[in-house]
Amino acid sequence: MRKEDLKITELNNGYSVEVSGRANFDYAVPLRELGNKLSNAQWLQIDLGNCEAMDSTFMGVLTMLALKFRKKGLQVMLLGANDTLLKLLRDLGVAKLFKCVSESQSGSDGVAVAAPEVNGLLATAETVAEAHRTLVEADESNAEKFKQVIEFADQDVARLRNENK
Repeated sequence: MRKEDLKITELNNGYSVEVSGRANFDYAVPLRELGNKLSNAQWLQIDLGNCEAMDSTFMGVLTMLALKFRKKGLQVMLLGANDTLLKLLRDLGVAKLFKCVSESQSGSDGVAVAAPEVNGLLATAETVAEAHRTLVEADESNAEKFKQVIEFADQDVARLRNENK
């Protein structure tokens, strides 16, 4: 992922995120970190107008963000997602968590927020595990699809934590 492929802007009690290219686990870790800062945010919009594809880890982190906002009675807005991206979200049973708007809105005014730095392999493994657990939490039919992914990610997390002791 290039830095310009994930732009995070803070504006008026909320955040705008622009995603370009192929959104995968590299994009997911900084978004997961952003999710930890959203306690006071009143809105979050994610512009997928320049997003070519998404992997399940990225979609799991989007789902995490949507569930956090839902607990506050708010909804994450997805902008400019094409039919392919929307189908991916529908196939995982999570599209219903988002308000989808067809127009993209590039170039938001506001204060640019540096995408949090990825803290290595452990952060990535933790994100992969949490993202896939969230997809299962959001739609139980995802349990069988992601059972092995969660198991392998948990093994990676345990191994990496032992190595860091």
